Amino acid sequence: METTSAGSAKSPSTLRTAPARIALVGVHGFGAHHLQNLERLRSEGVVDLVAVADPNPPARGTLPPSTAVHSDLDELLAGGHRPDVIIVATPIQTHAPLALSVLTSSADLYLEKPPVASMRDFIQLQEAAATAGRSVQIGFQSLGSHALTALEKLASGEASAELPGIGTLKGITATGRWVRDRAYYKRSRWAGRRSLGGVDVVDGVATNPLAHSIATALRIAGARTAQDLAAVDTDLYRANDIEADDTSVIRIRTVDGLPITCALTLCATESVEPYVTLHGTEGTAVFHYTEDHVTVRTEAGETTRTFGRDDLTENLLHHLSHGTALLSPLDDSGAFMRVLEAIRTADAPALIPPRYVKWVGEGEQAHPVIHGIEEILERATRTHATFSELGLPWARKNTAAAEPLFAAYADSPTAVFRAGDALESELSPRPYLHPVATPSGIVVTEHMTVDHVWHLGAGFALQDVNGSNFWGGRSYRRAAGRYEDLRNHGRIEVHGLRREEDETTLDLHWLAADGGLLLEEQRSYRRTLLDPGTWRLDIQTELTAVVDVSLGSPGSHGAGGSGYGGFFWRLPSNDSPRVFSAAAEGEAAVHGSVAPWLAWSGEFDGGPATLVFAAPPESADPWFVRCSEYPAVGSALAWDTAVELTAGESLTRTNTVWISDGTLSVEAIGELVAGR
Repeated sequence: METTSAGSAKSPSTLRTAPARIALVGVHGFGAHHLQNLERLRSEGVVDLVAVADPNPPARGTLPPSTAVHSDLDELLAGGHRPDVIIVATPIQTHAPLALSVLTSSADLYLEKPPVASMRDFIQLQEAAATAGRSVQIGFQSLGSHALTALEKLASGEASAELPGIGTLKGITATGRWVRDRAYYKRSRWAGRRSLGGVDVVDGVATNPLAHSIATALRIAGARTAQDLAAVDTDLYRANDIEADDTSVIRIRTVDGLPITCALTLCATESVEPYVTLHGTEGTAVFHYTEDHVTVRTEAGETTRTFGRDDLTENLLHHLSHGTALLSPLDDSGAFMRVLEAIRTADAPALIPPRYVKWVGEGEQAHPVIHGIEEILERATRTHATFSELGLPWARKNTAAAEPLFAAYADSPTAVFRAGDALESELSPRPYLHPVATPSGIVVTEHMTVDHVWHLGAGFALQDVNGSNFWGGRSYRRAAGRYEDLRNHGRIEVHGLRREEDETTLDLHWLAADGGLLLEEQRSYRRTLLDPGTWRLDIQTELTAVVDVSLGSPGSHGAGGSGYGGFFWRLPSNDSPRVFSAAAEGEAAVHGSVAPWLAWSGEFDGGPATLVFAAPPESADPWFVRCSEYPAVGSALAWDTAVELTAGESLTRTNTVWISDGTLSVEAIGELVAGR
């Protein structure tokens, strides 16, 4: 026996046969697409378009001669047309009342996305459909793609006949980069509105133009109902003069713990086909859902395939005539509506200051481009982080995640402390400093970069402690001779913080991937202002083994020249970089060397700056340096051999960094180090 989307049974005697009698409410906007599709189906003898309703009727000659034209739904329903299906393609705020009216008639319903503008209206619509025993299809056209069956298999860890497997699914992301001009928001009075006359509209980037990104990601994850989601976080912004959001991150977590992050904008440099990415332990699958095109990338190579698609109107008709399952039934929009409700009830989108936006074009054809938006969206999806968590200069300040490191400099902090406890597990959550700045305010750290999203400002971490990865990313293993995605990430948690004027001390616990306590650490930061252009940061860490531990690195596992681990400083990109020590010049010469100090100078955003790193006095650890691939400096604790600590044994490292405006000479650097 067939079941409607609301769960009520429909007897076989009520199944309809073609040609179906169709009525369309709303013939402009996306309604024009429905008109074209219905004309195709009419030419095939599948449907008969018996009536349309719109206060602005279509141009003469665009409808079949037998199609009646009405000004609204009430007039259409009173016209005696007896439609089998009514398609509603009207403004968002009208969906709820029109859909409820349809369900009181004898017709089944095709309702454009989003279904309605609030969870309350959605529940009311579900109840009405169940009471009426009617089928309701929601117009998420991407859910008709044949690619979804193969992608759902990949999400469950299987290979399909069409696509190779990608291992265990770690997360799903969606990226949408479109361009919309001023005219787009002036096409109707509800465009870009959160509400209109006290009625919810919620016409934002994630709920209307790029809603398919979210709906498709949810479907692949198997999240259909509101109860399938554990949490929804929103971070909403606008560059346009509108109420709703045009640039946002929506972060979702399913009840199974799977992260789904959607980074979307209508303020891109150019429009790009949106895509959903499945991130697995052995590869990725990228689904361009408007093209039904999937690309799978693994170490074995790249596989691409273009799939077919079922039309949702035809699917609804087959459902009514043959009992075929609906591809986008009302009830399966519950998870999407949970997201829409989170957006509806969130704080109003924050305006991105004009200095971060460039307007391209003239007049009504002008469109905003947010500086660096393409890279920003990639950083957000790869880290499952909001714009606020990325610390973007135009984003809301996340005071819960970041605070001044030193009490004496709360008003103009030269270093910001981040506990890192909300980071995704793949980044190895841990405390770090970012941003760190020179006295004049030049920022000299970076975090969650596109090239290595687990690089987190200035901090202390190790890639291998008894098999757990506290560094982030993949782990190098000697037996494999390569980096592997082992999902073995530990975390470093703050269990105590004491802040004084110029010194802050942390009590930290290093927890293994299985949650066991491996190390206890006391880490202290001390600030000394030397002159108006230079300040010194002393970072001391004392690690105490709770159990017998082995502190390792890729180098200790056989990756030559990759002995990173311990103190690490990720710099932002800078021009004319120079890395040198008293005895060596350049990345190749300094990397792996043992020297009392190492310096980095360059042209940063804001001006020239110099960082001087002093080797820890406790041990002559080699320097780890990257310059050409990415800018970073580290003091390697376990360059090519693991450090073994027995339970109760401690290890101390003290690293000093001078942070200076301008370019320092070797002589000036020598004076700084001598006065340490």
